[in-house]
Amino acid sequence: MSERARAGGNAAGFATTARTDRWWIGPLLTVLGLGGFAVYATWAAFQGSYYSIGSYLSPFYSPLLFVDPSRPGSAPLEHAWLGRWPAWWPGLLPASPAFLILVFPLTFRATCYYYRKAYYRSFFATPPACAVVGVRRGTYRGETGLLIVQNLHRYALYFAVVFIVILYADAFRSFVRDGRLGIGVGSVVLLINPTLLAGYTFGCHSFRHLIGGKLDCFSCDGRSTLRQGFWARSSALNARHMQWAWASLFWVAFSDLYVRLLSMGLIHDFSTWG
Repeated sequence: MSERARAGGNAAGFATTARTDRWWIGPLLTVLGLGGFAVYATWAAFQGSYYSIGSYLSPFYSPLLFVDPSRPGSAPLEHAWLGRWPAWWPGLLPASPAFLILVFPLTFRATCYYYRKAYYRSFFATPPACAVVGVRRGTYRGETGLLIVQNLHRYALYFAVVFIVILYADAFRSFVRDGRLGIGVGSVVLLINPTLLAGYTFGCHSFRHLIGGKLDCFSCDGRSTLRQGFWARSSALNARHMQWAWASLFWVAFSDLYVRLLSMGLIHDFSTWG
């Protein structure tokens, strides 16, 4: 039996490793999770319908900039920030408010430090796991060239914070219907959504660096220890950044699906409004 080629003392060849555990489960689940979300989010954005019912608004469509009231399950025209759907919209695309806003949260997600590690491994196999040989792509250049766009993460953070405020406002409005204060399953679903997004966003590496990570000493030069407290809390969230990332990703899709099924009349929302 001929000996396999070796590189740096280790056996060469894609997915070659001395590991005996099921290392491939993590990348496989990532492909299924991120791939499934991408398919669902794209499908939901192209629908342009059934995104609102009563005081509930799908987070995929918030903030609601324009509304085409002729589409089934759309929000009332008075809920649109800028009014009726514009005439300049290209006819090849459906009149979907999601197209106008999803680029901002998706940019924040796609450039996230955790997600970068996850999809570099699972989709690009560079490498697929620790101590596992991945796809060789010539000279390693890091996140330069095309991948320099990953630097957008620090700027997308500001939009992500604004979206959390907007989604909390939507959640609080969902507790009022026809001028009456109440609560429904949908209200709870929509309130959990920005809470999970806040845990994910405020534990983000960029946010942690912004509020104190770039400092060598919190007590030097009269700097406030209040900033250290915020940094410590962000660090605590950051320690579970992967969990926050997946929980918030799942929940935002579930929130859209819940509102969509309600709007289509396929499920019933238990609430104090009856």
